[in-house]
Amino acid sequence: VQDTTAPVFTGTPFANVVAEATGTATTVALTAPAATDAFAVTVTSNAPATFPVGTTPVTWTATDANGQVSTTVQNVVVQDTTGPAITVTAAPATIEAGLTYTDAGATATDLVDGVVTPVPSGAVDTLVPGAYTMTYTATDAAANISTATRTITVGDTTPPVITAPGA
Repeated sequence: VQDTTAPVFTGTPFANVVAEATGTATTVALTAPAATDAFAVTVTSNAPATFPVGTTPVTWTATDANGQVSTTVQNVVVQDTTGPAITVTAAPATIEAGLTYTDAGATATDLVDGVVTPVPSGAVDTLVPGAYTMTYTATDAAANISTATRTITVGDTTPPVITAPGA
């Protein structure tokens, strides 16, 4: 009597497994598929310990006690849909009218790309009292965008200096 029948996977084809990236390498928990055969079956895979962003095919192999083999493929899709985290480097500020204003800026980090550079927009006119908003926009390699704002208030609290004529 010879065993010439390979194990049969149940529940195939497998649906893609989709996971959000947690860094440049993401751990994804996979569940081994079931396989049936007249003899004992062992199911293994070539799944890595962590997955990069993108699609990684995982080959599942079912081997019965007599060496008959079946394979099936399941895709693991790691996607980056999370924008960078932006930290404004200074709290909202109040400055005196007429003084020079230098923007303190912001920093940004992304789970996958690491440090990204936020781009500021907006302007502060120190000659005109009022509230001004600076907006910082950071974009990662997957085109995810985050923004943060800072309000700068220009105030005029210095009283005028009066000089008497002929004094």
